Amino acid sequence: MKPESMDKVFQALSRAPRRAILDIVRDQPGCSVGYVCKFFDVSRIAVMKHLRALEDAGLLISEKEGRTRRLYFNTAPIQMIYERWNTEYSGLWASQLTEFKRQVEGGLS
Repeated sequence: MKPESMDKVFQALSRAPRRAILDIVRDQPGCSVGYVCKFFDVSRIAVMKHLRALEDAGLLISEKEGRTRRLYFNTAPIQMIYERWNTEYSGLWASQLTEFKRQVEGGLS
């Protein structure tokens, strides 16, 4: 994942309404834009701006079905960010925690 793509993901996730939209879409895959708008006390245009930011970051996929836009949560960008740091550091911390456990348990004997 390119750094500028990661920036877009972090920027999209930095706003509470956008995180709420992702929760709504995650819980109701294929929901319409109108369905999402019902959860907010702002104009449809304001919600559409949030949807656009989420789509630009790759977190939201929309499909046109007649006059309706169906929305789907794309978890791949979040997973890629998670794997970037988790795989690098998880082995280090796992081995250090295992060694700490051995020392603690050895001290109790």
